[in-house]
Amino acid sequence: MNWVHTAVIVLHVLIAAGIVGLVLLQRGKGADAGAGFGAGASGTVFGARGAASFLSRTTATLAALFFATNLALAYMGDRKPDAPSSVMDRVQTQSQTDTASDVPALPATPPASTQDVEAPAAPSQQEPQQ
Repeated sequence: MNWVHTAVIVLHVLIAAGIVGLVLLQRGKGADAGAGFGAGASGTVFGARGAASFLSRTTATLAALFFATNLALAYMGDRKPDAPSSVMDRVQTQSQTDTASDVPALPATPPASTQDVEAPAAPSQQEPQQ
């Protein structure tokens, strides 16, 4: 695995963690009921419009980056190297080269003339007489 692939994986994981954190920070639709009981102070921290627009834009940006890194990882993973990719591929290629060089070639079919070969005679099944 080269360093670019590793860097994209690390960036992908960090973006995913950022998305999870931002989604957990955002208020849901039912959170407006809490504003009547004193929970409306978030407007002073993030500006006049509140945290909704800032967090929403940041989440959308991170989502776009997440899809971009996902496509980059899919592209990098699709390329097939020339070397065997698994241990089983290595074992199969080694066994094919070993058997091809060590074992002499055998004829593919038996000889055509079978007239010279006689089947053994079956023993007689007669019972002894008393």
